[in-house]
Amino acid sequence: MADAGGPTLATARLRLRPWRDDDLAPFAALNADPRVMEFFPAALDRAQSDALAARIRAHLGERGFGLWAVEVSGVAPFAGFVGLSVPRFEAHFTPCVEIGWRLAREHWGRGYATEGAVAALAFGFRDLGLTEIVSFTAPANQPSRRVMSRLGMTRDPRDDFDHPALPAGHALRRHVLYRLSRAAWESARPSTSPP
Repeated sequence: MADAGGPTLATARLRLRPWRDDDLAPFAALNADPRVMEFFPAALDRAQSDALAARIRAHLGERGFGLWAVEVSGVAPFAGFVGLSVPRFEAHFTPCVEIGWRLAREHWGRGYATEGAVAALAFGFRDLGLTEIVSFTAPANQPSRRVMSRLGMTRDPRDDFDHPALPAGHALRRHVLYRLSRAAWESARPSTSPP
């Protein structure tokens, strides 16, 4: 498959870029890691991982934004993904744009998810003109919830929901929802920030 279109975002340490075929093997490895997939219904086999990558690439190509492949400059050509996506399920807060991330375990704890997400938020609000971006996860996923808080996202417990893709009684069905409005994002940016 040829590279999907879409912009490349750069931060101090990261490049958020379109996917390449050589990303598929390391993506499959992280999707097979039970620790990485702890708050998802199951780890993915290679075929499932490749199918997910194909959907991500198609979203990027069709919409001009999506879950970008994360390259850590001088460290790793592929560390996972960070970016924006449109959830495929219906809930009280959809349609919406979600920000999300998934990084290989060896890249945890270095601030990459937050750094990449800051760039993705800026693209969403400034370049796409979005009025709100959301994020959601299982309540026990404290690492992702900490990233959401660092991004300035807030949770109202009345927004929590049962994920419709998971059956009743599933341990991960309940989800917490975090939101960030464009107005809140703009007010939190230092006045000296470049436009």
